[in-house]
Amino acid sequence: MASNSTMFAPTTRVRICNEADAQPKRRYVLYWMTSSRRTRYNFALQHAVAHARNLGLPLLVFEPLRAGYDHASLRHHTFVVEGMRDTARACAEAGVAYLPWVEPKPGAGAGLLVHLAQDAAVVVTDDWPGFFVPKMLASAAKQLQVRLEAVDSTGLMPLGLTPKAFGRAMDFRRYLQKELTPHLREVPQSDPLQQAVKLQRLTVPVLPRIWNSTTTALLAAETRAGLVSELEKLPVDRAVGPVAARGGSVEGTRRVVDFVRHRLPRYATERSEPMSDASSGLSPWIHFGHVSVHELLDLIGRQENWTAAKMSLKANGSKDGWWGMGASAESFMDELVTWRELGHVYNWHHGERYDYEALPEWARATLDGCAQDERAHLYSYEQLEQALTHDPLWNAAQRQLLREGVIHNYLRMLWGKKVVEWTASPRQALDYMLRLNNRWALDGRDPNSLSGIYWCLGRYDRPWAPKRPVFGSIRWMSSSNTAKKFDTKAYVVTYGATQPQAGLYD
Repeated sequence: MASNSTMFAPTTRVRICNEADAQPKRRYVLYWMTSSRRTRYNFALQHAVAHARNLGLPLLVFEPLRAGYDHASLRHHTFVVEGMRDTARACAEAGVAYLPWVEPKPGAGAGLLVHLAQDAAVVVTDDWPGFFVPKMLASAAKQLQVRLEAVDSTGLMPLGLTPKAFGRAMDFRRYLQKELTPHLREVPQSDPLQQAVKLQRLTVPVLPRIWNSTTTALLAAETRAGLVSELEKLPVDRAVGPVAARGGSVEGTRRVVDFVRHRLPRYATERSEPMSDASSGLSPWIHFGHVSVHELLDLIGRQENWTAAKMSLKANGSKDGWWGMGASAESFMDELVTWRELGHVYNWHHGERYDYEALPEWARATLDGCAQDERAHLYSYEQLEQALTHDPLWNAAQRQLLREGVIHNYLRMLWGKKVVEWTASPRQALDYMLRLNNRWALDGRDPNSLSGIYWCLGRYDRPWAPKRPVFGSIRWMSSSNTAKKFDTKAYVVTYGATQPQAGLYD
């Protein structure tokens, strides 16, 4: 793959958020790290370093973590703070000032960005169309009296160039087949902090009120148990505890390398097997910005001896043979790019929607027509959350979610379909799925995760025959059919009710 020799991020990825001017005589360039929480393959960090070099100023990286966001928990906080510790080490090695800030209570961080921006020549931040980020950026744009530039590091296709949201993966794939190739040559630098070695050092301390004892204790914790102990003092959901998997870019990159080198060759044939390790398992690290899709493409491309010149020129919407890679790499790239970015493009054009009306008209019509159908089983939210249904396979999937923050990729679809079948209405099913997923899943609150939930109710799909009770023309799935296709027995045993959660502090 070609390297990006341009210091600034491509203009197609930069969005000017306000009308304020840059102030080149101020103390530093401020990078407000919000969703691309990494120092590698990060267009926004690269853009901030370029500003600092161009202006001859130091760089300050500011990475806050709120306490009052929806579904804030020990699980999510642990994952993010482990990433902060990685970023702190990387910035220290590069001689770049890094200011992490973990909010000790909701609202304690109000005004901090404005305060830091008073000494900033320009503020650079991440552009991401998920969760509360768009509203937060819009609010900051109104408050800052200095230029705010948001940089898109979300995916391979710049979001700002997409003309609309797409109703089907095939339609979006056809669009990508026409438009994506030139953007594959715009690759972020693998380590933009290498370009920071010649920057001035920010030696004058930032005003004392910015730092807090909570952040100090979290970064100083010598063990994971110590880190979690400090996090337990915060006003977050402690019932949703940390999982064995570590967060952060170091662990994320390790997993990327392991997947590409050792498991990717089996992806096409084994990824739907519940006990196979052929699926990537990378969604949590991608969601929190610890891993970049560009890094994944770089490693896969090297292994496949691939260049963009090998891509098919046929814009027919077919996923077969498009990338010009082996079958497993082709299959994975379609999930990573087509299906993942499909949801992000939807959010970019429509905002993050949690309402039933966000479903396609045909899906709402068929579901509403079946809303009064008799359900063989009805479960409360609490019964579902505690995995107390009659279905051992579904219960195992839910227990995997509770214990590990993920569900096997194929069983996650079955998981959602059964919630539709076991609730009093499709609206209630949507509410329950969103609550369960956003509270317990590490990658909940993500546009791609949201796509998966809405897919269970018909988005990005088509009408299926024959019509069935409860589902109408919506695609139906069953545990019995799944057990016929795949070996689910070991999965049910592994995530049985008596299996403990282990390995959190190893």
